[in-house]
Amino acid sequence: MRFGPCLALCLALGVSGPAGAVDCGGDFAGFVNRLKDEAVSRGQPRDIAEAFFAGVRQDPKVIRADRAQGFFQKDFIEFSRALISENRLVNGRRQAEAQARIFDRIEAEVGVSRGILLAFWAFETDYGGFQGDYNTRDALVTLAHDCRRPGLFRPQVLAAVELFRRGDFDPARTTGAWAGEIGMVQMLPGDILEHGADGDGDGHVYLKTSAPDALLSGARMLRALGWRPNEPWLQEVVLPAGLDWSKTGIDTALPVSDWERMGVRARQGQLPRGLSASVVIPMGHKGPAFLAYPNFKVLFEWNRSFTYVTTAAYFATRLEGAPVYDPGNPDQGLGGAAMKELQQRLAARGHDVGGIDGILGAGTRAAVQAEQARLGLPADAWPTPELLNRLR
Repeated sequence: MRFGPCLALCLALGVSGPAGAVDCGGDFAGFVNRLKDEAVSRGQPRDIAEAFFAGVRQDPKVIRADRAQGFFQKDFIEFSRALISENRLVNGRRQAEAQARIFDRIEAEVGVSRGILLAFWAFETDYGGFQGDYNTRDALVTLAHDCRRPGLFRPQVLAAVELFRRGDFDPARTTGAWAGEIGMVQMLPGDILEHGADGDGDGHVYLKTSAPDALLSGARMLRALGWRPNEPWLQEVVLPAGLDWSKTGIDTALPVSDWERMGVRARQGQLPRGLSASVVIPMGHKGPAFLAYPNFKVLFEWNRSFTYVTTAAYFATRLEGAPVYDPGNPDQGLGGAAMKELQQRLAARGHDVGGIDGILGAGTRAAVQAEQARLGLPADAWPTPELLNRLR
């Protein structure tokens, strides 16, 4: 994926089991030979395995990129304004028109909205304009050899061998992101094998050059991750001043009718009936406010960053006609050093903040909300200087 932290599903989850449980490290040539043998043991013809690994090399740039990957530290307003440019909006609407036939098919057969696919297409690769220039085979083998997450990347190497056997992967020429994602919506080889689809009818699945293939494949992957057909994902709302802020956040879902009784109103249009939703306020109770429906949570299976997912989900609504959100007047947040101090103080009180890293992740949000409730502050999970001062 284009923006370093925007990793595909497995990479975003970052789970692979103990390094010792998977063959990794040691002499690179010997490691490659063992990969060849494993591919053959799994049914690949020997000549296919030999051809796939011919000329493979370690790529030190991949290791540097892996070690250097960052995380989103901008707040929602800053981040969304940086990513959602007028150019991206215009190009998104042009692509919606240019690819109308495949979008119509996807919405009819898979039930995934064109807005959400356009948003990820835009953020991942600028509508296919920048897909990464790392040799995919070399990147995957390099990461499989590295003992940081071999259980994640070794299966992806073997999946790439199968794609090669089918004629849908060129070991010498297929390029993509440093972590092995391929194509316009950046999918790992294993995901392509499982969810890849021929959207243009040419008999192949080419996610790098065929927008119909990439979009249909991405839609099938979202559906497999739990996307509920033809349902909304995010909607801007207006919140009453007296709302119980402790009920906000993606971990609390209530029927939409309950939110309506509490005074929550759609900023545009009507709230849907028969669904549950969470009130999402990424910058606290004085900032932008949204109702997040079940499909919103599915997007975290594509990417784990709350800020990224909320921005992508909102951008998808913009592409489908929603207005620019009301930024409100959020309370001042905390910078990196202050955030780390807050995390240290929260951890000292027994909260699991997921690491002292200065990042407002899910664990830190939950801890902030709990401490705000204890101290009688608005429990909106938005860390402020006032909260930090109260904890000092």
